[in-house]
Amino acid sequence: MKHSIRFFREQRGVFMIEALVAILVFTIGMLGMLGLAARGMSAQADARYRNEAANYANEIASVIALGVDRSNLSVSPTSVQNSLPAFQHQPSPAPPNTGCTFTGTATTNAGVQAVLDRMTAAGSGLPGATAAGQQIHVDASNAGFNRVTITLCWKAADDVVSRRHTFVTYVN
Repeated sequence: MKHSIRFFREQRGVFMIEALVAILVFTIGMLGMLGLAARGMSAQADARYRNEAANYANEIASVIALGVDRSNLSVSPTSVQNSLPAFQHQPSPAPPNTGCTFTGTATTNAGVQAVLDRMTAAGSGLPGATAAGQQIHVDASNAGFNRVTITLCWKAADDVVSRRHTFVTYVN
């Protein structure tokens, strides 16, 4: 009996240490789970914005494809080629480029401008999207084959650098 009493006296406080270690392991696990949840929500938001950018780029390409002049193709086979430059928006620098700051004249096409206005509208379009961060570049030269490059940039609140989506299509 004396031996078992001495054993329990030597073990005094061990349960408290075990409990503290268990709480520490549980806390580290919970913090890891919270970190994973935050990363998952960030990835979901990024995927959503990339999907929206792809939809806006597709809509702009559709407006351009439907808006080019095809009325005189039998008389003037270059009518599509000649009407494409009106759809350009801040065409400098020419693609491929890596930044999100563009210069040049804004588009004169009302349909394209309406899409750009919706995309850059505060609270409804892409977050942090500005008119200066969007580009529609047209290469209507014979070597360019009427290539239209649409580059859309945005910057969410937690982004350090702007995100971008580039869409290339050919209009004939």
